[in-house]
Amino acid sequence: MIKHLRSAADLDAATATLILDTAGEMAALAGREVKKLPTLRGRTVVNLFYEDSTRTRISFEAAAKRLSADVINFSAKGSSVSKGESLKDTALTLQAMGADAVVIRHPASGAPHRLAAWVDGSVVNAGDGTHEHPTQALLDAYTMRSRLGRLDGLRVAIVGDVLHSRVARSNVLLLTTLGAEITLVGPPTLIPVDIAAALSPKTKVSYDLDSVLPDMDVVMMLRVQTERMQDSYFPSAREYSRRYGLDLARMRKLPEHAIVMHPGPMNRGMEITPEVADSSRSTIVEQVANGVSARMAVLYLLLGGKA
Repeated sequence: MIKHLRSAADLDAATATLILDTAGEMAALAGREVKKLPTLRGRTVVNLFYEDSTRTRISFEAAAKRLSADVINFSAKGSSVSKGESLKDTALTLQAMGADAVVIRHPASGAPHRLAAWVDGSVVNAGDGTHEHPTQALLDAYTMRSRLGRLDGLRVAIVGDVLHSRVARSNVLLLTTLGAEITLVGPPTLIPVDIAAALSPKTKVSYDLDSVLPDMDVVMMLRVQTERMQDSYFPSAREYSRRYGLDLARMRKLPEHAIVMHPGPMNRGMEITPEVADSSRSTIVEQVANGVSARMAVLYLLLGGKA
């Protein structure tokens, strides 16, 4: 098993499958009266978040606590970071405190890679800039496999703001490793030139959502990240929704077995309508629940031991 999870590219097919299989075992705990395991008792997990987060931070905290680890939640706001302390000095502080694992979310791409050089414990990337978010890809893959029974050969459309999406990058890397076929869909301004070839030679690009829907097993809608945009990438929210939003009419173009995913948080009414988000085809709530199981599996295998 790897020591760090900094990128979905760190995972080969065997390791990724081991994590997904372990997540399935962790998910079985959710039905028990006592949901905790003693596996990581005495271990310390630090959640080091330089960006706001709800799902990811709470999910990692729940995952560590269900494995009986001691959890320290570190927020940049209200800490020495707000006084100008560098990431390296913060890392050395955590190292001195004996952190066994550091889960980091940071606005700078590459921060988890730098952190791994400064601490002895394991580093888990919980999102770095517009680079990657590997545990989100793992929970998405787990959700697809749970719903559809397989990953090999699945046709997955990832739709929307690919340019700023760390979720898209990690999903392309992980899902193609596991045999899925990916099509990136969005306006030309939000799909970087040559991104498909850079991430995976098998990945396709389309600018026409309606044309790809009938062939897809999975449609993953991405949030339009207006907070990361300094320029106008499309004429208006209304125009974006008209061309690339998933509504009931578009959902009916999907095969009957196809599912709809979204990493959250959603812009309801923009990239996805409430009727689609709340439909039986939607896995959005499942993804949140599966996130705890997937992150339990990651922490267990990084810190606890063997399958």
